[in-house]
Amino acid sequence: MTKRDFVVKIAQETGLTQNQVSAVVQKTLDYIADELAAARNIELRNFGIFEVKVRKSRKGRNPNKPENEVVIPERVVVKFRPGKELKDRVEQIKPSKIK
Repeated sequence: MTKRDFVVKIAQETGLTQNQVSAVVQKTLDYIADELAAARNIELRNFGIFEVKVRKSRKGRNPNKPENEVVIPERVVVKFRPGKELKDRVEQIKPSKIK
């Protein structure tokens, strides 16, 4: 599903124009990105938590030349932890339904 699909679906359900819904969806995503860029976590109840974490430095190897080690520097990443309701809904999916 794309952002455009969200906009169309929400517009149909709410009666708002697609331009209005698009502006709200984009502003929501902008605020989420701004908070994460400021190293602040986002908690959306019953959905999940976006967390800014530091991934430690580690050694990596090229599988074709395992004798060569490369140091992968530490970096900041965004992690998502699903909330209980989302986790419960996803756990009900049958593996055969996944393409």
